[in-house]
Amino acid sequence: MDGTSGSPLRSAVSRAVARYLTDMDDHANGDLYALLMAEVEAPMLAEVMRHCEGKQVRAAEVLGINRATLRKKLRQYGLA
Repeated sequence: MDGTSGSPLRSAVSRAVARYLTDMDDHANGDLYALLMAEVEAPMLAEVMRHCEGKQVRAAEVLGINRATLRKKLRQYGLA
């Protein structure tokens, strides 16, 4: 699978990663996975919290994660 078929979100991520790798050429750091997760996770959490009007219980349900995990991630990204 080339990553471009499927949802619009998957296609956008695929294009962004390809562009990043091209732009970085041979200088991409060895921590792409962690970088990508941080770049995607923080704004996703912020948007879900906004959508859920700050209600952590509801946000955790929408995300499909435990409320304690959500609280930990909100603190990690300075969103709490």
